[in-house]
Amino acid sequence: MRNLFIYYFLILLPPVLLFWFKDSAGISSTVWIASISGYALVYRTYVDGKRLAAKNIIREKDIWKMILPGRRWLHFRELYLKP
Repeated sequence: MRNLFIYYFLILLPPVLLFWFKDSAGISSTVWIASISGYALVYRTYVDGKRLAAKNIIREKDIWKMILPGRRWLHFRELYLKP
């Protein structure tokens, strides 16, 4: 996942879909909050970890550590700015 466009697509599409489904499908607020939490805690941890592992910044087995507070800020430039 070295392509920055694909990375941004992967991290921005799910929230857009969640907000769209919330309005159009009429899902309950409990399901919506659970989906947002799953996105923030599980999906983003995995996607950010895979990007850093593909760039050889962290090891594959350390992807789970991205869930710890502040880990994304440590790698902010590599995640969001460098292609």
